Amino acid sequence: MSGPLSSLKILDFSTLLPGPFASLLLADMGADVLRVESPSRMDLVRVLPPHDQGVSASHAYLNRNKRGIALDLKKPEAVQLVKQLVQDYDIVLEQFRPGVMDKLGVGYEALKAINPRLIYVSITGYGQTGPYKDRAGHDINYLALAGLASYTGRRDSGPLPLGIQAADIAGGSLHGVIGLLAAVVQRQVTGQGQQVDISMTDCAFSLHAMAGAGYLACGVEPAMENQPLNGGSFYDYYQSRDGRWFSVGSLEPQFMQQFCAALGRPELAARGLSLRPEDQQALKREIQNEFDKRDFADWCERFAALDACVEPVLSLAEAVEHPQLQARGVVTDVPRDSAEPQRQIACPIRFSAGLDTPRHIGVSVGAHTDQVLTELGYSIEQIAAWRDARVIA
Repeated sequence: MSGPLSSLKILDFSTLLPGPFASLLLADMGADVLRVESPSRMDLVRVLPPHDQGVSASHAYLNRNKRGIALDLKKPEAVQLVKQLVQDYDIVLEQFRPGVMDKLGVGYEALKAINPRLIYVSITGYGQTGPYKDRAGHDINYLALAGLASYTGRRDSGPLPLGIQAADIAGGSLHGVIGLLAAVVQRQVTGQGQQVDISMTDCAFSLHAMAGAGYLACGVEPAMENQPLNGGSFYDYYQSRDGRWFSVGSLEPQFMQQFCAALGRPELAARGLSLRPEDQQALKREIQNEFDKRDFADWCERFAALDACVEPVLSLAEAVEHPQLQARGVVTDVPRDSAEPQRQIACPIRFSAGLDTPRHIGVSVGAHTDQVLTELGYSIEQIAAWRDARVIA
């Protein structure tokens, strides 16, 4: 393996989305990721539809380029194997509720005693401290408690359930990778590892980059459709005559002038400068009236030549075929056991030195158990005995 992170060796105990998406990015960038799963408690993403040749497409994507080992951490022999592995795999990524890994004997303090260079990244809903640390939650709950849902939506219909998992990915996955890599850099200087505590709610709260700054410094409370970028201005979506949608982000005067000229209403451009909410709502009605006069294809043709921050809302199928996304190579073919590779989302980070092509899709539970234990020096007989004792799978 090559790539900018090829020197990193990571034990990944996570399941579902946040941890696996984080370790996917790391594996794509060359890290050696060894996924540790329970032989009896399945990661539910493995059964998440839709399925391609009997395998969950989500699992195949989220776990590509990773090896897999199955250990029953309730067995002392399995715990000893983990302790042996962290002498080499000196980064741990886990997503259990606080205290679970400690009870299993593989918490930060226990593993740090074996390898002081250990970096231990814990991704949870609410963090390792606080009254909610043991509370269950999902993406929608973290966004709600962090205050983001309070001004994301429409006044007449309420908060919007997002099509993506923003707290899971932007909160848990991306901040988890940032924290992990920051700890690696510090370890290069100090020689010491540390635990990285990632709360998806904390990280979601940090996404209040603009509205949150305004509230904390000036006391301006954001609400639905009262901010320039959340529907409180002409910066919004508009529906064409045939029911399709367009995004209009023509905030700067030069863009607004082009946009209004394309609408056939150049006089509207000056009204975009008004800060009065009632003026903005009236302007939005005027813009929508113009969109009502033409079909999606007509507007696409009219806006195609403009550099005015106006783009059609594409379906996923249309986005895959868009020339810009095709030119950027956002889709890649990933090998698998069958003859045909599987199409997947490519790593979005570009390096001038390039990245290796993907090696394989997500593997079955314990696919590399024998290989990993052989690398640790165990004999075929020892491995077979542990399998018979259900220590491994």
